[in-house]
Amino acid sequence: MSIIDNCIEFVKEKLQNAEAGHDWNHIYRVWQLSKIISEGEDVDIEIVELSALLHDIADAKFHQGDEEIGPKIAVEYLTMQGLAPKKIDHIYSIMRFMSFKGGHNEGKFYSKEFAIVQDADRLDALGAIGIARTFNFGGFKNNPMFDPQIEPILQQNVEEYKKNKGTTINHFYEKLFLLKDKMNTEKAKLIAKERHDYMLEFVERFKSEWFVNQD
Repeated sequence: MSIIDNCIEFVKEKLQNAEAGHDWNHIYRVWQLSKIISEGEDVDIEIVELSALLHDIADAKFHQGDEEIGPKIAVEYLTMQGLAPKKIDHIYSIMRFMSFKGGHNEGKFYSKEFAIVQDADRLDALGAIGIARTFNFGGFKNNPMFDPQIEPILQQNVEEYKKNKGTTINHFYEKLFLLKDKMNTEKAKLIAKERHDYMLEFVERFKSEWFVNQD
């Protein structure tokens, strides 16, 4: 098997009990989106695919906030697979700096491959899938869906963002509605616009139904 095929099997095994929003299906969508965005681009497609497949191998939010555990697992795995050290270093950097973290990871690392995988991951946080993942994770954390008395926190440092236990609807304002304007590639910007508009309509509809017959 190729290193990509081996990586697919590795990731499936590692994530077989993962929370539904960060499971193999999420990885698969990000992987496929990465390949779509890469079409016609001058990039190392092997780095793109491996980074997409490994990017959530151990998400920090499920490991006491440890930002290094996922990249560490990936480096160990890729070293065992005999991947060139320069490529491993590149994939490590993509994994280490691609997450949102309240916007505080912006500008810490950049490559075309990074831009593509980051866009693909962010696209999976938008649209119908993004809505479903957001409510799934809110339920997983036992967060309230909505509370009109709790305002979104729009300016947060990294630690505040990681510890935020606000409502699921507030998460749209604190992160999801911000992603459209943070896309790196033209293809992702086009996809993000449509998915963003869909989420706006959903939140408006959600609130209209929430407040029905309430003074």
